[in-house]
Amino acid sequence: MADEAKAKGNAAFSGGNYTDAIRHFTDAINLAPTNHVLYSNRSAAYASLNQYSDALSDAKKTVDLKPDWAKGYSRLGAAHHGLRQYDEAVSAYKKGLEVDPNNETLKSGLADAQSAQAAASASSRPRGPPNNLFGDAFGPDMWAKLTADPATRLYMQQPDFVKMMKDLQRNPSNLNLYLQDQRVMQALSVLLNVKMQAHAPGDEMEMEMPDSPPKERKRPADETEPVKEKKREPEPGPMEVSEGEREVKEKKAQAQKEKEAGNAAYKKKDFETAIAHYTKAFELDDGDISFLTNRAAVYLEMGKYDECIKDCEKAVERGRELRSDYKMVARALTRKGSALVKMAKTSKDYEPAIETFQKALTEHRNPDTLKKLNDAERAKKELEQQEYFNPELAEKEREKGNEYFKEQKYPEAIKHYTEALRRNPKDAKAYSNRAASYTKLGAMPEGLKDAEKCIEIDPKFSKGYTRKGAIQFFMKEFDKALETYQEGLKHDPQNPELLEGVRSCVQQINRASRGDLTPDELKERQEKAMQDPEIQNILTDPVMAQVLKDLQENPKAAQDHMKNPSVMNKIQKLISAGIVQMR
Repeated sequence: MADEAKAKGNAAFSGGNYTDAIRHFTDAINLAPTNHVLYSNRSAAYASLNQYSDALSDAKKTVDLKPDWAKGYSRLGAAHHGLRQYDEAVSAYKKGLEVDPNNETLKSGLADAQSAQAAASASSRPRGPPNNLFGDAFGPDMWAKLTADPATRLYMQQPDFVKMMKDLQRNPSNLNLYLQDQRVMQALSVLLNVKMQAHAPGDEMEMEMPDSPPKERKRPADETEPVKEKKREPEPGPMEVSEGEREVKEKKAQAQKEKEAGNAAYKKKDFETAIAHYTKAFELDDGDISFLTNRAAVYLEMGKYDECIKDCEKAVERGRELRSDYKMVARALTRKGSALVKMAKTSKDYEPAIETFQKALTEHRNPDTLKKLNDAERAKKELEQQEYFNPELAEKEREKGNEYFKEQKYPEAIKHYTEALRRNPKDAKAYSNRAASYTKLGAMPEGLKDAEKCIEIDPKFSKGYTRKGAIQFFMKEFDKALETYQEGLKHDPQNPELLEGVRSCVQQINRASRGDLTPDELKERQEKAMQDPEIQNILTDPVMAQVLKDLQENPKAAQDHMKNPSVMNKIQKLISAGIVQMR
């Protein structure tokens, strides 16, 4: 919301509506009170209205928030200059140049402030006749006077005239260069409050003086403009707007009031009233798409998803025409995506919603939009699984897999088992069968994963334990295989495959205990064991390090250690792994 208010403030400033700009920047500051750029912008707007005290306050706040930002010192110097505090202005510009020595705006501001400082010093000393009788005419109220007078108001639309007047404001002694231009003479007449009649070249010029002389100005004749921007120099005085422009401005203000009323109604859940206010706001000002996106939010809340989508699409279209803030366009797209999600009944229905969220993210990568996209993709996947679920077809696919398994066509068997699991993800038999196929192909990690999934789905299914134990035995992880077989026997104590598995594991573990392994077998088992995180943890355990030391040096202490079941279990694992050998 702060970015939106800032954008409105910038637009108003660019259009010369400095009062509106101040209002928008104030709204933005209320939402983001630590944003130094907002205070800087409002300072420039105040300076453009010659409200230099307020401009100075904002400039100081800008520098306090961001001491290493050169533009803050430019604002500070301009405000001091406008208040005729030339010493402070010079100091501000110099501090800014310490931050950014190559900043042209600061250099120019410093030069102007130093010139005004010198002129102010000179004016405080007794002196002879002034060098330029018309210097005081080009003060800070010059633009306001020229705009207010009907005769010179039209000249303000002519760039060459504005350029000449700016030059005279900077250096009144250049007046001689422009005396032949009747517009300049007319402007001078307005600024001095006298009537001038120009004659042919060489004639004298008559002046009809007013009843009382113009009020003497304290401002030195060579004082520069109070505010300077690097790219754009706002006019110090407000421009008079036409009747049409005034009407547009009033409509925009009324539209904002309607929006605020709509927001209040929305918070109260008075949706119909909110819609009426947002509709009226858009009728008054169709250049602000936030009225459409807000109305779309109300329709979304009411469950009127078609109306919500229409408003969002219109907001996107209008936003592109107006080159609106990309965040506003992204908001409209996100809201449309939310409506599409609400309407989704099948997995296919999520596709346009996902596409809309993706478009929104290309406009502006918002975390909320990204979460909505992820949620939509997850919901689509879950719905696809539900739509595909068919236990009868899953059983047929599993039977086809069994036929290929018997024919030793294991890749084909895996294909059908996989299809069976897509049709019924909770079929423990399909996982068991696919684990057996992977084992036949030597894909032990895949087979182990399927066997574990089988046990997870149905902990009482003995085949899951025999599959897992067989794979671990093949991988020569005899102690792990023994644990798997023993776990299976808890559910099926008389299962012959599980009993045979236990017997085989014990036999292999005893071979290591007796030292019956060949050197090659011992080396292979040790290398494999050292890659096992469980073995690594045992070997790095300080308590087990002391136990192993006592096994070699202190048999009595070792016997005491063996009475601890946990220690005994770890020793047994090290023996099985070939790390420890009992002689």
